[in-house]
Amino acid sequence: MRYREQVQRTLPDLGPRGEGWVALQGLIFLAIFGAGWLAPAWTGEVRLASTALGALLVGAGGLLALRGVLDLGDSLTAVPRPTDRGHLVEHGVYAMVRHPIYSGLIMGAVGWGLATASPLAVGGGLVLGVFFDLKSRREEAWLAERYQAYPDYRRRTRKLIPWVY
Repeated sequence: MRYREQVQRTLPDLGPRGEGWVALQGLIFLAIFGAGWLAPAWTGEVRLASTALGALLVGAGGLLALRGVLDLGDSLTAVPRPTDRGHLVEHGVYAMVRHPIYSGLIMGAVGWGLATASPLAVGGGLVLGVFFDLKSRREEAWLAERYQAYPDYRRRTRKLIPWVY
């Protein structure tokens, strides 16, 4: 067994369908959102630029996540374990990245931190990125068990950042 597969299989399930992963994700979202309401850390032209960039990231992240939801169709589930009625989705945005919903949420979280001038929220967005990387490893072990074609799809499609990672 390759190291990557060992790591995926050793990550905890956190519930029969991975419900604990979703609960942790919710706590991280709350922390990021709350951090954005603290006093801004920078002002002036820097604040104006970060607000504009942040708003773009929030919008782009929201669109990416929404496209991921729409492309999943009846395979969509709130938990990381795939549903019995679902099928492997490789079209649409899933042809570019395996976890576009996670990618969009990370972009949105970092964008929120920039838009609100909150270093804590930006840092929270980065923490969210690490969290989603780990969650996706657990999820991918389940996807590989459920779908015979998943290992081939994983080899040819990046995980979170198209053409990069």
